[in-house]
Amino acid sequence: MYYNNVLIDPERLQRLTDIAQSSLRPLLEGAITYTIPLTLIAFFFGLIIAIFTALARISTSKPLQIIARIYVSAIRGTPLLVQLFILFYGLPTIGVVIDPFPAAVLGFSLNVGAYASEILRAAILSIPKGQWEAAQTIGMGYAQSLRRIILPQAARVSIPPLSNSFIGLVKDTSLASLILVTEMFRRAQEIAATNYEFLLLYVEVAVIYWVICFILSLIQGRIEHRLDRFVKR
Repeated sequence: MYYNNVLIDPERLQRLTDIAQSSLRPLLEGAITYTIPLTLIAFFFGLIIAIFTALARISTSKPLQIIARIYVSAIRGTPLLVQLFILFYGLPTIGVVIDPFPAAVLGFSLNVGAYASEILRAAILSIPKGQWEAAQTIGMGYAQSLRRIILPQAARVSIPPLSNSFIGLVKDTSLASLILVTEMFRRAQEIAATNYEFLLLYVEVAVIYWVICFILSLIQGRIEHRLDRFVKR
């Protein structure tokens, strides 16, 4: 069979089709059972870390500021892959053994926490000082002002960049395959190792990642559109 003067082997084409169909289910299972849960759990804990780190960065306590600065600098200044390797392969040499999935959650959470803390810090600092002063004039303390006035406004400002971080985390979870987490990309590697159709499997994984990120982008757009209604123009 020829297509644009290029020979196409019908048997190979059928083989590729069969492999693509048979591999779709285990790849989706890897995405549902590991990739998506890993993303959600790591982002949840990462946000908690980010909130405390951002508050430490803007606090008046020098020790807290220093600790937060060192943490953010260390995480942002080293590759995510190296961080995962330290947690999973490095810590066992000093007697600290962490299973693959918890190690991935810890690594991604720490990474998200550092980057998201800078987003939240910038969002908090973008709130006019008059908001703080107005809260104080009606008797609110620092913590109450932060919880009821500042953080809700900062959350709206930080939604777009945090959404981008979440989408980026979905793709970064593929690195978990290197510490033996059987997420979608590792499933593709295992299947490709048996049939040697690496290009087909990797393209199939790329398409699934793209579909997930495309759906998340649509959700992000809807959230931003709803939040825009509360912005005074």
